[in-house]
Amino acid sequence: MDTKQRTISYSCNSDIGLLRKTNQDNLVCNGTYRRIDSLKERFSLIGTAPLSGFHLFGIFDGMGGEECGEIASFLAAEEAASLAISASPENELRDLCLRSNRKICGYAETHGIFAMGTTAAMLAFVGQKLWLCNIGDSKVLHFDHHRLKQISVDHLVPAPFGRKRPLSQNLGIPEEIMIIEPQIAPVSYSDGDIFILCSDGLTDMVSLEEMWSVITGSGIQDLADKLTERALRNGGKDNITVIVIKAESETTEFVQGESDR
Repeated sequence: MDTKQRTISYSCNSDIGLLRKTNQDNLVCNGTYRRIDSLKERFSLIGTAPLSGFHLFGIFDGMGGEECGEIASFLAAEEAASLAISASPENELRDLCLRSNRKICGYAETHGIFAMGTTAAMLAFVGQKLWLCNIGDSKVLHFDHHRLKQISVDHLVPAPFGRKRPLSQNLGIPEEIMIIEPQIAPVSYSDGDIFILCSDGLTDMVSLEEMWSVITGSGIQDLADKLTERALRNGGKDNITVIVIKAESETTEFVQGESDR
């Protein structure tokens, strides 16, 4: 007898890029995140997990100068790695953002730092359901074999032509200045769909058309590395952090034992 077991496969990568002195990105990949003492090193991880229980993936792109940005993204990743969603993903993801925001603001106040913060782009598998949560401009992309599209919302304000638009929201804004409002929404997906979470070190260097060509010619285990290498080949002007996730069914054959016959 054959039965289908749904699983998620993922690959993660974080690289300093070609021009930056430090890597201010961080990530959480199914409970694993980059420790503060290993931020100078390239980080890579691949894995699989049954599509049951709770699995969280997230990208955090820090800002606020060298060290400040990497501490902000680390604090957010550390907080996210400890999350255990039970019954209400929307409320718990929002609470996660609020806790991370207060943690970053508290660190800044304690250490006399004027401004530090980070973006956040997360996907949470809760059983077989999927939830998106993002604040800032780190991206979540969805590839459904027909098209590659962004499903996260960029929190940006207008800027003069030719200049990069600044963020309107991020983690690290004191509550007396603004109450942050992350985008949180359920996500529909089908068997075999691929999701990409990434910092702007990828999307500023690699177009969606280029990503499409890399995705269609790669397996899931080396896809994060290949996207990173494409960004480096195109200039690598910023830190590059990528998480790739694929949800799919695996057919498992069960053989009846003597006692079942």
